[in-house]
Amino acid sequence: MRLFTAIDIPPAVLANVEAVLEKLKPAAQIKWSPPSNMHITIKFIGEWPPEKLGELTAALAALPPRPPIEIAIRNLGFFPNPHSPRVFWAGIAALPELSDLARDTDRATAALGIASEQRAFAPHLTLARIKEPVSLQRLRQTIAGLESLEFGSFTADRFYLYQSQMQRTGSVYTKLSEFPLSP
Repeated sequence: MRLFTAIDIPPAVLANVEAVLEKLKPAAQIKWSPPSNMHITIKFIGEWPPEKLGELTAALAALPPRPPIEIAIRNLGFFPNPHSPRVFWAGIAALPELSDLARDTDRATAALGIASEQRAFAPHLTLARIKEPVSLQRLRQTIAGLESLEFGSFTADRFYLYQSQMQRTGSVYTKLSEFPLSP
């Protein structure tokens, strides 16, 4: 099973993201992410044997407790860069506690043999994937005309273990476990 851990986006904040996406979608023929799939990935785990799911869940449940994390979603950008974009994203502004959660999750999963993340933690919402080179001039112009790049803020008090299943219509995410940040 293909797994990852993530923080959910509350409906009110997601509605703000959706409203902006409705303005942006006509400006570029790229693979837009369904808002129902949007989340803040903490750790991509990858393939994991179902018979070892209990071991993984126990390791995640044993993470040190921490206070809730203040998160704001703002700004738009491209990975790896604006000149050869592969991902169009909304940025995540959060206190260092979000990076601490990612680091602790990485350490806990590394102890189970899951590869540690080699890249710096860069929290974001994936708004679209860009598979083929396309002109993004209209998208950039539409972004420049937006009234605001502030999508809202919230307090995260838990994260989840998700299973990702590839379908012809795209990925389907299923919550397997919930982990409160503090007891």
